[in-house]
Amino acid sequence: MDSATSDRANNRTGDVTDDRAEADLRPPLRASADNGLKIVIVGGFGVGKTTLVRSVSEIRPLSTEETMTRAGESVDDVSAVRDKKATTVAFDFGRITLDAHNVLYLFGAPGQERFWFLWDRLFAGALGAVVLVDTRRLDDSWYAIDRLEQHGTPFVVARNDFGGQDFAPQAIRDALDLDPDVPLVHCDARARNSSKRVLIALVEHARHRYRRARSQVQPQSATAHTHDGQVAAHHKELPR
Repeated sequence: MDSATSDRANNRTGDVTDDRAEADLRPPLRASADNGLKIVIVGGFGVGKTTLVRSVSEIRPLSTEETMTRAGESVDDVSAVRDKKATTVAFDFGRITLDAHNVLYLFGAPGQERFWFLWDRLFAGALGAVVLVDTRRLDDSWYAIDRLEQHGTPFVVARNDFGGQDFAPQAIRDALDLDPDVPLVHCDARARNSSKRVLIALVEHARHRYRRARSQVQPQSATAHTHDGQVAAHHKELPR
């Protein structure tokens, strides 16, 4: 099976191609849109973050991919992604409209260790994050999970489909030492509908987290109140 990373983005099924064509026909952002929710897509090097943003965004995404050269071989470990020809050096950006007023803004974080210092800035003000993982390289995901836990940012773990051995969900949870309330979802980052389901799972998880925090802490913090109002009052299924 083809690797579900950005280098395989063009090897899509007909369903995925149709989704992309449909997304390219969507109108510009409405003037009434006044509530933006920030989502960060994070994970190790070559796990498919750019591909996910490209597949699900309703606009042509902004990408900061650069061609990889031999000069980077001594810096980046590419042993597990030999076919990877480009890499994100800042972030990817995409958008999904929920309704006339509410929009998800997607930020795909760079995966190489030398760019991890950018993550904390991307996490600032985020509603939540998706940690995209490759089960062949789970060690590459620990730092992202640790940083999100340190920030207190709600997140879901999305297991990207690279083929190969099919691990049981509990085995993956144990390997990543996930808290019981952290959702673990399966996805194919190349497929728009699959990526949408990941984002829906994150929004629902964030809504649950902020509602629970509000019920446990009185008076509620301004941040919890703001995010809960944004998510609970305006949550709708992502556009088809």
